[in-house]
Amino acid sequence: MIDTNIWFWVGFVGFVLAMLSLDLGVFHRTPHVVKPKEAAIWTTVWVVLAMLFAGGLFLVYGHEVSLTFLTGYVIEESLSVDNIFVIVLIFEYFRVPRICQHRVLFYGILGALVMRGVFIGLGAVLIAKFHWILYIFGAMLVITGVRMAFRNDDEFDGEQNPIVKFVRRLLPMSHEFKGKHFFTVENGKRLATPLLLVLVLVEVTDLIFAVDSIPAIFGVTRDPFLVFTSNIFAVLGLRSLYFLLAAVVDKFYLLKYGLAVILTFVGTKMLGEHWFEVGVLPSLGIILGVLAIAIIGSLIRPRPAADQGTTVSARGAEHSHQ
Repeated sequence: MIDTNIWFWVGFVGFVLAMLSLDLGVFHRTPHVVKPKEAAIWTTVWVVLAMLFAGGLFLVYGHEVSLTFLTGYVIEESLSVDNIFVIVLIFEYFRVPRICQHRVLFYGILGALVMRGVFIGLGAVLIAKFHWILYIFGAMLVITGVRMAFRNDDEFDGEQNPIVKFVRRLLPMSHEFKGKHFFTVENGKRLATPLLLVLVLVEVTDLIFAVDSIPAIFGVTRDPFLVFTSNIFAVLGLRSLYFLLAAVVDKFYLLKYGLAVILTFVGTKMLGEHWFEVGVLPSLGIILGVLAIAIIGSLIRPRPAADQGTTVSARGAEHSHQ
C-alpha cells in the first residue's frame, strides 16, 4: 500500500470533474458528430495524461508503483475494447444518430465512474476483511477468460434482451428519437425516448464489464488508490476510443482471445499467489505481448470477408423506427 492521504483522493476526483466539465461544457457544448481526427486527439490526450500521472507516481513513490499503475491501466484499456464492441452492436441495433452518440457515452461514463468507485471501495473492504475472497476473484477471472474465448459476440437482439424488456415495461416510451433528449412529451404525456433505453443498456454493459475488470486490477495490486486511478483513467478515455475504433474494431477479431488469455493469466496468478509470484514488470510484459500478438495476428490474417461487419437483427432495426 502506498502512503496516500485524503487530499490525494480529493485532488484526483477534482481533476476528473474538471476534465469532464471542460469536455461537456466547452468542447462538446454543441452536439456534433465526433470524427476520427477529433477522437484521435482526445485519445492521445487521455493516454498522455495517464502517462504523466504514472511519471508523477515514479517521482514520488518509485518505479514499482509506477509500473503497477501502468499494468492496471493497460488491462483496463484493453478490456475497454471488448466493451466498445458491445456498444457498437447496441448503437447499430437501435440506429442511434451519430450526433447523439457522444451524449449517451458521456452520461454513461458518469454512471460508470460512480459504479466503479463503489465496486472498488467494496472490493477493497472485502479483501481487507476476508483475504480468501481473492481466490473467488481469481476463479471468476479464469471462468470469464474461458467463456470469452468461446462466446459469440457477433449479434445483439434487443427484442430478446431482458433489460430492454424490463425498461419498456417500466417506462412509457416513444418510438422515435427526439434529438439529444432522453424524455419527450407527446399528447400531454411524458415519455422516455429510445436514447434513454440505449443509455440504460450502456450502463448495464459497463456494470457487467466492471465485474470482470475490477477483480483483474486487484490481481495486480491491492492498493485502492492505484486500482481506482488506473480504472478511472481507462474509463475516461473510453468515449474517444470508441469514436476512434468503432468503424474498425471488428477487424481485430483475435483481440477477444488475447483478452481471454490475459484474464485467465491474472486469475491464475491470484489463485496461485501462495505457490508462485509473477512480478509487476514480467506481468506487464506478458500482457503487452499478448495484446501485440492478437492485434498483429488480426492484421496479418484478416477475418474472412463473409464474417466481417457487425451482424444486426433487421427486425430490431425496423422496430427502432416504427
